[in-house]
Amino acid sequence: MLSLDRLRVLHAISSHGSVGAAAEALHVTTSAVSQQMAKLERETGQPLLAKNGRGVRLTDAGRLLAGHAERMLSQLELAHAELEAHRGQAVGELLLGAFPTAARGLFPAALAALRRDHPQLRARLSEMEPDESVGRLVRGDIDLAVVLDWHNRPLSLPGGLAKAPLHDDIADVAMPATHRLADRREVALGDFADDEWVSWPEGEFCHDWLMFTLRSDGIEPRLSHMAEEHHTQLALVAEGLGVAVAPRLGRGPVPEGVVVVPVRHTMRRHIYAIWRADADRRPSIRAAVGALQRAAADIRG
Repeated sequence: MLSLDRLRVLHAISSHGSVGAAAEALHVTTSAVSQQMAKLERETGQPLLAKNGRGVRLTDAGRLLAGHAERMLSQLELAHAELEAHRGQAVGELLLGAFPTAARGLFPAALAALRRDHPQLRARLSEMEPDESVGRLVRGDIDLAVVLDWHNRPLSLPGGLAKAPLHDDIADVAMPATHRLADRREVALGDFADDEWVSWPEGEFCHDWLMFTLRSDGIEPRLSHMAEEHHTQLALVAEGLGVAVAPRLGRGPVPEGVVVVPVRHTMRRHIYAIWRADADRRPSIRAAVGALQRAAADIRG
C-alpha cells in the first residue's frame, strides 16, 4: 500500500521542481523529503528521482506516479468536501491558521459566531506566520488560513488554492511621544532615514516587506531590535528604543509614551482567507469565511 504522505511529497517535488523547493513548501527539511522519497522508491521498487546536475529530476516512473498522486490527493479532498456537502451542515473539525494580529483582531468574534451558529462544528485556531500557514494548508495539516499581502509586496501562493478578501488594514508609524515628529498629522517614511527601527524577526514575511519598503524609499534600515509581537515592539518604542510600523488590526490601546501617526502614502495590508480549491463545497469552509468576513465588516464599522 502506497503511503499518502509520501505521495504528497512526490507531488510537491513535481509541482515545485526540486527537493529543496518541495521541502520549503511543505515546511520540512530537505533530509525529511529525501527520506520519504527513499521509502517511496522501496515501496514501488523503482527509481523515482534521478540526478540532474546539482539537482534532481523525476524519472518516467516518477512522473507517472506524480500524476496519479495529484489525482488521488484532489479526489480525497473532493470526497471530504462532498461528504460534508451531502450532510448540508458545517460539522466535524475545522483546523484554522492565522498570523497573530488577525488571530487577535478577527478570530475571537468569528469563532464565537461559529460556535453559536454551528454547534456541531469544532473550529480550532493556531497562530502561525503566513509562509508557514500556506505550507501547512497545501499539505493538508490545516483547512483554512488567514494570510496577508502588503500593498507593494504580494505573498506567493501555489496553485490549487481559493481565496476571499477579508480586510484592508492600514499601518501607521509608531514613535516615542518625545520624537521630533510626534506632533505631525502625517509623515513619510523618508522622514525616518536617521532613526533606528524596531522590526519583526529576520525571515518573517513582514520583516522582508519592511526592509524592501525602506530601501525602496532610499533608506538603509538601522535595526535596533526585533520582536515578533506588536505589543513587544510598541513597548520598546515607548522606551525610546526606535520607531516601528504599527498595523491597526488587533493593535488595541497604544502604550503610554507612544504616538502613532498615519503615513502620507498609505501603507496597507490586504488580509484574506485561503483554502484548498478542492474543498470549496465544504459547508464548514463557507461558514468560516462568512464569519471572518462579518468580523472584518464590524471592524470597518
